[in-house]
Formats: sequence, C-alpha cells, structure tokens
Amino acid sequence: MIDGRRAVPTRRQVAATLALGAAAPVLGGAARPSPRRIVSLNPCLDVLLLHLADRDQIAALSHYARDPTSSSAGPAAKGIPVTYDTAEEVVALKPDLVLMARYYAPATRAALGRLGVPTEQFTVPASLAESLAQVRQAARAVGSPERGEAVVRRIEAALAAAAPRPGEARLSAVVYQSGGFASAQGTLMDDLMRRAGLDNAAGRYGLRQSGYIPLEALVADPPQVILAGQPEPGAPTWADRLLHHPAFVKLGRRVRFTPFPQRLMFCGGPVILETAAMLAKARRDAQAALTGGGA
Repeated sequence: MIDGRRAVPTRRQVAATLALGAAAPVLGGAARPSPRRIVSLNPCLDVLLLHLADRDQIAALSHYARDPTSSSAGPAAKGIPVTYDTAEEVVALKPDLVLMARYYAPATRAALGRLGVPTEQFTVPASLAESLAQVRQAARAVGSPERGEAVVRRIEAALAAAAPRPGEARLSAVVYQSGGFASAQGTLMDDLMRRAGLDNAAGRYGLRQSGYIPLEALVADPPQVILAGQPEPGAPTWADRLLHHPAFVKLGRRVRFTPFPQRLMFCGGPVILETAAMLAKARRDAQAALTGGGA
C-alpha cells in the first residue's frame, strides 16, 4: 500500500509479467522467491524437475520414478521420496509448488486448489516447439530460467546431431510397442522421428491418432524400420518376439527391428536427449542392414 491506496503496477510491469507467463510474478516490485519444496506428480515432469531444480528443492517425485519401464528419471531419482497420487500425501509434504498434468485426477486437483497449494500445470506436448516451451515454463516455475535455456540448447544440439546428413536416405518407420500400440502422426514422437530421418508410416495403416495397429497390417505392408518396445527389464523385448514371428521371418531384410524403450514414447523435455540418439542410431543401423552393410 502507498499512502493508504492500492499500488497500481506500471505498464512496463504488466508487460513483463505477461511476457513471463508462468514465471514468478512481480508483487510490489519484488519477484516471488523460488519454491523450496516442489512435488512432481508425473513421470515426464519428474525428469524436468531433476534437470532444472536443486536437489534440496525437490520434496517428492511421482511413484513412477522408481519404475525403470515407466520413467527416464534414472539414478538421479534415488533417495528422493515419492507419492502415490493422493492429495493427503502431497499436502503432508507442505509443498510450495506442485507440478502436474492439466488433466490429472480431478479430485486431487480440486483438493489442492481448495487448500491453496500452488500448482503449475502442463499438457501433453504435440511437437518439439511445445516441448521446449514447457521446459522454459517449468524452469521459470522452479526459479531456474537459465537452466531451462541450457536444457533447450542441449536438446537442439542432440536433434541436430540426429538429423540425416546430406544425401542420406530417409526410411519409413513405425514405433510399435507392446500390445501393438503405435504412435501416430501429429505427435511429439512423430516430430522427433521426422527430424531424425524417419518418416512415420502409421498413417498408412489407417491410424489417425495413437492406437493399435494389427500385426497383419504390418506384415502385409511393412515399414523399413519397426521401433519395438521393451515392456519389462530382463524379459524378451517386443522386438525379439516380432523378429522371431514366422510372418516376419519371411520378410527377411525388407524390415529392420530395433528395440525402443516404451518409456521414451510419451515424454519430451530432457528425455528427448536419449530419444534423439536412439532414433538416429536406429536409422543408421537400419540403413546399413537394409543395404547389406550390416547384420
């Protein structure tokens, strides 16, 4: 308050706040302090948080962080508490920021709202541009915009390294996970495949959104590369099962099977670093094999 009247922000302050979006707002001329107890309720946001926040800022991750088939958090998550999706658990941690999916369990979202727990909500990115925007959004929210820019630069460099060199052929491919689930065109995975020199063939099987492709359809008109998932550590991969299926054995060198972890299917942000490298290797290995230059 100034002279008993409410202080009115200047036009410059308003413009800066709007430009920052999810960044700390200007309150009385001072930026909101960086959150000190942050909880993530989503495996993709777990990875973002681990890359962007100090470890002592992280109060808890999602329970997926302890499942290597569902999360790319890896050893960095070791020793950090997890929650199992209940508002009671989250509130007990006394967070000053919760990272969550916009379509997270409505009851939990409503409970956190009623209790005044600050949240930062994210949608599923459908493109690289949207994913990089979310990196920046999360970085501002945790108070580390400079780390966000560093992650963005690393992602851009990884995708540049994954891109086919001039003259290298592009190959048709399908990300085909356990149970026949495939990633459709118009998704983040589709965008990353294209940048790595793989043309997503899901559309030619009638897939307009991510879903199921019958095995018979792949056999009748196979892509050059099948990126097949690995559902459980130590178990035969989905690629192994397909590779030894009699119908695919007959295809010989017409198709190349490459293991592709299912945990890479849905997350952007720092997960793209691993995804880009695996997509590029899959294309190069397939090109060598399909032209007789590899096994």
